[in-house]
Parts: sequence; C-alpha cells; structure tokens
Amino acid sequence: MQKGVAKFFKESGGFGFITPQSGEKEIFVHISELIDEIHENDEVTFEVTHGTKGLSAVQVKIA
Repeated sequence: MQKGVAKFFKESGGFGFITPQSGEKEIFVHISELIDEIHENDEVTFEVTHGTKGLSAVQVKIA
C-alpha cells in the first residue's frame, strides 16, 4: 500500500487525484475504487494499477 493525500475529489463528478507521499506524479482515482469516503486533503492509502489511460488508484481508504 502506498500513502498520499487527496489533492482533489469531486464527488458529483465521481473522480479526483491523489498526490503520492513518494513525490511521484499525481494519480487519478475514480469513485468506484473508494473503500472510504474521501475529501480534499485527507491522508489516504491506496494501490496503483495501470489503466487504459495511465495510472489509477484502487482500494483507496482513509489512512
């Protein structure tokens, strides 16, 4: 599991971005991959997968 911060999450749009603690590029997250409800600036843990449009976060939950 990686750690990071929810930089942005738009619940009405069903997506957002996570800034990994490792300093890597921001990672897309879709609402269907959330275990917990997240909000901007929440510390989260997540796994990374390679989707059709690049990296995405999966199994996202509050740290």
